[in-house]
Amino acid sequence: MVELAGIIILGIIAQWVAWRLKLPAILPLILIGLLVGPIATMFTEDGQKLIEPIWNGEKGLFPGEGLYYFVSLAISIILFEGGLTLKRSEIANVGPVITKLIIVGSVVTFFGAGVAAHYLFDLSWQISFLFSALIIVTGPTVITPILRNIPLKKDVSTVLKWEGILIDPIGALVAVLVFEFISVGEGSGYTQTALIEFGKIILFGSTFGFTFAHALAFAIKRNFIPHYLLNVVSLSAVLLVFVESDLFAHESGLLAVVVMGMVLGNMNLPNLKELLYFKESLSVLLISILFILLAANINISDLELLVNWNTVWLFLAVVFVIRPIGVFLSTQGSNLKLKERLFIGWVGPRGIVAAGIASLFGSKLLAKGEVGAEYITPLVFVIVLGTVLLNATTARLFARLVGVFLTKSEGILIIGASKVSRLIAKYLKKNKRHVVLIDSNQNNIEKAKASGLEAFVADIYSDTLTDNIELNDMGYLMAMTGNSDINKFAIEKFTSQFGENGSFRLVDSDEMNNPDNNPKEGLFSHTDDFIKLTETARKNSTIHEITIKDREHYEAMIELTKANNAIIPLFLKQPDGDLVIIPSFSKEFTEIEEGSQLVYLGEEFEFIEEQLDDTEETNLND
Repeated sequence: MVELAGIIILGIIAQWVAWRLKLPAILPLILIGLLVGPIATMFTEDGQKLIEPIWNGEKGLFPGEGLYYFVSLAISIILFEGGLTLKRSEIANVGPVITKLIIVGSVVTFFGAGVAAHYLFDLSWQISFLFSALIIVTGPTVITPILRNIPLKKDVSTVLKWEGILIDPIGALVAVLVFEFISVGEGSGYTQTALIEFGKIILFGSTFGFTFAHALAFAIKRNFIPHYLLNVVSLSAVLLVFVESDLFAHESGLLAVVVMGMVLGNMNLPNLKELLYFKESLSVLLISILFILLAANINISDLELLVNWNTVWLFLAVVFVIRPIGVFLSTQGSNLKLKERLFIGWVGPRGIVAAGIASLFGSKLLAKGEVGAEYITPLVFVIVLGTVLLNATTARLFARLVGVFLTKSEGILIIGASKVSRLIAKYLKKNKRHVVLIDSNQNNIEKAKASGLEAFVADIYSDTLTDNIELNDMGYLMAMTGNSDINKFAIEKFTSQFGENGSFRLVDSDEMNNPDNNPKEGLFSHTDDFIKLTETARKNSTIHEITIKDREHYEAMIELTKANNAIIPLFLKQPDGDLVIIPSFSKEFTEIEEGSQLVYLGEEFEFIEEQLDDTEETNLND
């Protein structure tokens, strides 16, 4: 009981430490597992581990093959959660470089690492290729914490993020297939029996995943499942699919749950977001338990196998030769610059799926007496730990070194995707600014996407925004919802992360009616709140540009727009095309370059020019 409770407590502590230090959680989890496992045997009086995952006759948490069953079920849930995040629309937007990186990069890693392991450690080709299949995967759980605080061009962070998400199930599938070849081939290579088993894995895994996904979706849409049972019923369905598929075709369960997650994730289910949150929380707990157990299950003898230069050469080959070759071949002919390709080639940490499946398959093959199987788990753990540690400590420095580190973040994050927000976002995009809209209203987001804008559903009261690496280049924040409390909260919470160059919000009705209460973060105008902005856009949804002569001319036009309900100033467009957000303290501009333009929403500005001329003439007469 103490050991089981200790694993959970240590796991959550490791997750907190990882969050605090902005590191991938897998790093402290594996280190804790090694400390309470093989390393502890060097210091305890009886030479026993502090946590013994498998019952050894005296102590242990899991008897017999219980640990392997637990690992299998845990990985199935983790892969299902990963499948839920795969959206066809998002995959289509990232371009062909992702597809090539997944296909070509995987092939290069599979054959390159397999050949290296075979000749460096004198392993059989089957074991060597199982090792290489296991290290194909990178994974978002290790890449996201590394990239979260590195300001990068959107294309670079998107490529790395989607490679990690898509390659997880692909790498797992390749590893499962190679394992099946080894298991049924009986040491004679890739036999006809192995090919038949390969077909059965594909057939039953895909069929069970697809069928059960639609069955669960049908039950959810018809309200056959009460809301309070939705999450646990879904969890039970995942475990059922995994077990049933595995009974029909051994090792097909992993493919089945990935397919099930992908199908459900691309359906319009009313409770999908809630289901995803539950699976994410469950995955965090399972990952915490899983990796302490797996690391603790390694023995000192396993580690001693790797205390030689061949391990170093293999690691160097994977990181400095195989990964860069795969990336450069995959990005050939793309729009990515050399420095961006170098950075992508540098960042390739292996993660959860690699370590988990390696422990599972390595132990199974070892139990069958497969020659060289004892190398699988420790070799993969070395690659996982080494790549995570290397990238976590050097990614920021390397980004600066090769010149992909954004010294100034020019992206604009708009909170709220109403009609007027979409209108302004279109103008910003047309003027080559990276703009992202977020809203909790699915309908608003769908309309934004239909207009060709980048937008996604998000709750600003959760932490999902801070984890989104595609927002790394956000330097401006514009809170434009109809709820003043949400706007104020967004400014307070996200200014440090997304508003380093400027954070703005619409004034509320009370501030608009009180000239003395003009907030520093006020957006556009002190006389225009959300209702007035929306009404102006409804009457005339055109954004105009007009050249201004000098600062006095600019200030005079701003004053006239305050007196006119049909016009709202938005931006100051400088001669080089750069856009400056106009704050409600519009007179704070220190200088206005010749040839600048005032960008405004509403009616044409010609008649105001006449008013300006009349005003100037009156002043002269006075």
